[in-house]
Amino acid sequence: MLKNIVELTQSTEKKLQKMPKQIVFKLKLWATQVESLGIRKVMAIKGYHDEPLHGDRKGQRSIRLNKAYRAFYKKLDNGEIEIIEVFDVNKHKY
Repeated sequence: MLKNIVELTQSTEKKLQKMPKQIVFKLKLWATQVESLGIRKVMAIKGYHDEPLHGDRKGQRSIRLNKAYRAFYKKLDNGEIEIIEVFDVNKHKY
């Protein structure tokens, strides 16, 4: 089984300092689940609405942290370790 590590980019860390606490909590919960259960099992949890992106964001995925906020990530395979890089969290425009 691949080991999963979740990394946040510096810009994401900085954005999280200004986000509502419940958004930060949900992202940390997701990251903990990914590291303990594996990304494939967490992708199947319907509450996150994990989905692949299209167009110029092809190869990236997003999860919903609540109705307004999304986190964007990509998988970076590194042999026996699968690194999940969260590179953005923002308020989704509807």
